[in-house]
Amino acid sequence: MKTILAVDDEEHILELIAYNLEAGGYEVRKAETGEEALEVLNREQVDLVLLDLMLPGIDGIEVLKQIRSDPVKRRLPVIMLTAKSDEISKVIGLELGADDYLGKPFGVHELLARIKAVLRRSGGELTRSSQEEEVLVVDQIVINKSSRVVSVDGKPVELSLKEFELLYLLVRNRGRVLSRDMLLEKIWGYDYLGETRTVDVHIRNLRKKIEKDDNHPQYIITVRGVGYKFARGSV
Repeated sequence: MKTILAVDDEEHILELIAYNLEAGGYEVRKAETGEEALEVLNREQVDLVLLDLMLPGIDGIEVLKQIRSDPVKRRLPVIMLTAKSDEISKVIGLELGADDYLGKPFGVHELLARIKAVLRRSGGELTRSSQEEEVLVVDQIVINKSSRVVSVDGKPVELSLKEFELLYLLVRNRGRVLSRDMLLEKIWGYDYLGETRTVDVHIRNLRKKIEKDDNHPQYIITVRGVGYKFARGSV
C-alpha cells in the first residue's frame, strides 16, 4: 500500500484529502506546517507528497527545495496544491522540480487521477521494448536509461524524473518535432489534466542544465507554434 504525506494548513481540507485518499486505498500521513512535513519525511518513508505552497513558517517552496536538495529524497514525487490564480508559485514549483500541480478548489476524482499518474510514472512502470536504446549519446551528452544518469562533458547532471523522461524522449526522436500535446501525453500520461505550460517550464529547466547557453540553445530547439525538437548533433 502506498503512503502519501498530505500537507495543508487548512484543517478541513487536510481531513477531506485524508478521507478520500484512505477511501482510495492509500495510507496517509498529515502535516499542517512545513516543519511538521519535514519531520515526517525524516522519520518515515512515503511514496508521494501532496504539498500546499501557502504554509505558516516554512512554506511549501522551501519544503520542496529541501526535498530536492536531499540526496535520499530528491526523487520523491511531489504534487503541489496551489490557488488557481497563483501562477507564479506554479512556475516556481515546477522549476524546482515538482512533478505536477493541482489548483484549489479541486475535485476528488481529479486528485486521485493525478496521484495515480505520478505514482505510475515514478514507480518505473514505463513500458520498455526489447529494441529500446539503453544508452544515448549526442556530442558530449550521455544518457543512460537503466541507471537514469545523464552527463554533459563528463560531468553528471541532476535531473528530476520528468526532466529525465522528457530529455530521453526528445533525444530518441532527435530531429523530429514533438508537439507540446504529444509530450504531455507521453510523459505525463493520458489522464494528465495539466497545461502545455508545464512542458515549457520543464524544457526551460533542461536547457539550463544541458545547454552551454540556455538563452541560445543548440540542442533543444523551439519550433514556434508547434513544440520542440532535439538537434541531431554529430551522431
